[in-house]
Amino acid sequence: MSDFVYAPPTDAPVILYQDADIVFVDKPSGLLSVPGRGPDKTDCMIARLSRIFPDILLVHRLDLDTSGVMVFARTPAAQRNLGQQFETRKTRKHYIARVAGHVEGREGRVDLPLIVDWPNRPLQKVCHETGRPAQTDWKLIRHEDGASRLRLMPVTGRSHQLRVHMLAIGHVILGDPLYATGDALAYPRLMLHAQSLRLKHPVTGHGMTIAAPVPF
Repeated sequence: MSDFVYAPPTDAPVILYQDADIVFVDKPSGLLSVPGRGPDKTDCMIARLSRIFPDILLVHRLDLDTSGVMVFARTPAAQRNLGQQFETRKTRKHYIARVAGHVEGREGRVDLPLIVDWPNRPLQKVCHETGRPAQTDWKLIRHEDGASRLRLMPVTGRSHQLRVHMLAIGHVILGDPLYATGDALAYPRLMLHAQSLRLKHPVTGHGMTIAAPVPF
């Protein structure tokens, strides 16, 4: 990754929903959620949104390579409320992934503890001794040519959780620049998309599900 050049897509933010308290957007693959290290990584989702909504506040993140639904707050009260929903696992997140090989079975749960792989940061790894608990539910959508399309529903929210869990069960996510090798790497992007996010509106308390079309 030392030769990585940050060149995010230049399209204007795709707003999925907005009101006085929250904003949902469809983050493209290749764009950071927040500024990275160094002056070349200041362009990011929150920076672009701040030009439209000067009051925008961060609630959660998506990996650089992952696309899909993100929610931002527009007031400190909304930020606290949404942050608590994520912390207490009251939100429901559905991802679509294309993984290498034909996954056996129709559905299941990956329950493998994760920890940062210190010599190879930012990579994560499974560690049964000191890893933090991590669970991912999955459902098979269909088999494709040498691949499987899955719906992934993370129970916990560890860093790189979906990517490492799929790798651990022998079905790495296609196009993953960090974990895929060989043919599985030969894709234009990471085949992982946050398709929908369900939560309660921080002011009204009404349940809402916002979705973004799958781009692959």
